[in-house]
Amino acid sequence: QVQLVESGGGLVQAGGSLRLSCAASGSIFRINAMGWYRQAPGKQRELVARIGSGGSTNYGDSVRGRFTISRDNAKNTGYLQMNSLKPEDTAVYYCNADVYTFGGRSLTSWGQGTQVTVSS
Repeated sequence: QVQLVESGGGLVQAGGSLRLSCAASGSIFRINAMGWYRQAPGKQRELVARIGSGGSTNYGDSVRGRFTISRDNAKNTGYLQMNSLKPEDTAVYYCNADVYTFGGRSLTSWGQGTQVTVSS
């Protein structure tokens, strides 16, 4: 079993910055891709950013150039640096990881989410 715990959300003014963290724990042999998704009230969950095991990245159109995804493989932790925040970035942000366990299973885990609120 694998657990993901997000932290770093909160309230920030427009133009400000936040850094989210996602710590993975459990029976982890290897983490393949890690990602961040977000869901605003009344909207579908959308991709914010993903990072592969080799460091390749892709971003949603609305955040490209403002957000940066990174990871520390030694700590099984992913990060999302969010700069130039806008009110439309307000959402619950979820961490996601594709994990290969010591038991030989491939699974996708999700965190519980962290609220990000950007005031105008």
